[in-house]
Amino acid sequence: MTQGLTAYDRVQRELQLDVPEDFNFAVDVVGSWAQDPSHRAMMWTDERGEERDLSFEHFASRSSRLASGLQRAGVKRGDRVLVIIPPRPEWWETFMALLKLGAVVVPGTSQLTARDISYRVDLAEVRAIIVDETIVDRAEEALGGREAVRVVVGGRDGWVSYDEVVSEGSAAFEPVRTRSDEPAILYFTSGTTGYPKMVLHTHASYGIGHFITGKFWLALGPNDLHWNFSDTGWAKAAWSSLFGPWSVGAGVFVHRQYGKPDPAGLLSQFGRYPITSFCGAPTVYRLLVQQPLRDYTYPALQSCVAAGEPLNPEVIGAWREATGITIRDGYGQTETVVVCANFPGMEIRPGSMGKPSPGFTLDVVGDDARPLPPGREGDIGIRVHPRRPVGLFKEYWHAPLETARAFRGDYYITGDRAYRDEDGYFWFVGRADDVILSAAYRIGPFEVESALIEHPAVAEAAVVGKPDPERGQIVKAFVTLAPGYVGGPELTQELQDHVKRVTAPYKYPREIEYVDDLPKTVSGKIRRVELREMEQTRAGSTPDRPPTEE
Repeated sequence: MTQGLTAYDRVQRELQLDVPEDFNFAVDVVGSWAQDPSHRAMMWTDERGEERDLSFEHFASRSSRLASGLQRAGVKRGDRVLVIIPPRPEWWETFMALLKLGAVVVPGTSQLTARDISYRVDLAEVRAIIVDETIVDRAEEALGGREAVRVVVGGRDGWVSYDEVVSEGSAAFEPVRTRSDEPAILYFTSGTTGYPKMVLHTHASYGIGHFITGKFWLALGPNDLHWNFSDTGWAKAAWSSLFGPWSVGAGVFVHRQYGKPDPAGLLSQFGRYPITSFCGAPTVYRLLVQQPLRDYTYPALQSCVAAGEPLNPEVIGAWREATGITIRDGYGQTETVVVCANFPGMEIRPGSMGKPSPGFTLDVVGDDARPLPPGREGDIGIRVHPRRPVGLFKEYWHAPLETARAFRGDYYITGDRAYRDEDGYFWFVGRADDVILSAAYRIGPFEVESALIEHPAVAEAAVVGKPDPERGQIVKAFVTLAPGYVGGPELTQELQDHVKRVTAPYKYPREIEYVDDLPKTVSGKIRRVELREMEQTRAGSTPDRPPTEE
């Protein structure tokens, strides 16, 4: 592992990323690491026992052949290409090939329905689609009679075989010379609020911006093997399975599972392979800490991080007790690279978002777009004037009003609420839409959820505001229980009393509903919006958003 931030203040103040006029990650970064044919880029395994050890040279060569073949099939610079491939090497090959072509990658998760795919094809004006054979039936239904280049990893009548495209291509393909500010990636937001928007990133914003992610937050170097457990359709895969680690020459570990995540199978990988670094969503860590962590070994593991939503301090403590490693939270969005985190070399304050990333000025701002003093809750804002930071998205594609609404004064407003303490650490309160207003009190759901999770009966919790004629809203908790516990009035009273002891008494959940599962996005974030709408419907009011949102 590299040392990371040993002089945080100096690096945060002085770092400036060089952005040349032309840049292409597949050529300038992956191509550079590929000069050493033995330099590992990926250790790939699956639950069936297959293993592949792949070099940067492999990805440089295969992506050139694929780019050449796709060009011959009609894919050209600027075309939007929808890519839905589960965690297999072809996803990385395809990403690099499309960057070399100057095409725009539109990643999608393997959980998308035919309706979801159709929505994306139409909105992004997709010209080509590359899918795994497990997705092809849904993709075929979604495309209907639309004209598009159709490539399948595997086989399907009427579709071009991925392997055939590669075999017909040339490793001598001449990549397109792309500008740093040219469109490269078009992500659909994960949909915690509203319909998905299209987030447009340039070759620089991810290809150069994620150097911050890989170097300073993940703290990786060329000898590391980093495991990021996430679906390839989520922006987090681009963060921590591609641009972050490959920016600094680290190898990525990929373990493919074919059904629901098997926590025992996941934990066993740490003892089998030289994994030095791990990244997972809070959902993954919450799943893992339900297991007997001390029954497993972690011989090479040196660093663990989490992102997607704040990780509860109780989970951080359980993981540290078993592995000796403190999970370092990081914060960012589909629209950004990591912009705030607990970095190596800093004092880690469990439950905190940490401090702003090098290259970013982060503030808690008020409605007047002015920074608020420590202790005051406000909107998390990223300063974009006088200098726009590398790593921030270009725009919401085809949505100028949405783009304009995201900026206030000198700031990009993330839509999240937080406060900053006297030492400059940021503390997450919730999405702006998630904050509960009850009898003049402002209550952030995360603090109540964290208090609930401290109780051994609670596996996961989601807290929302329920309409109430007297208080405006009351705090309601949806709880999934740990094995061996049964919900009922006695447990409800016990949990309410527990929350009153752990946090301010007025924050306790006046209602608790026990559920088998919580609604989540593909990235593992809890969809509180869905729970809020359900409560609004039950109360006889109209939900703020259509319940059919993706």
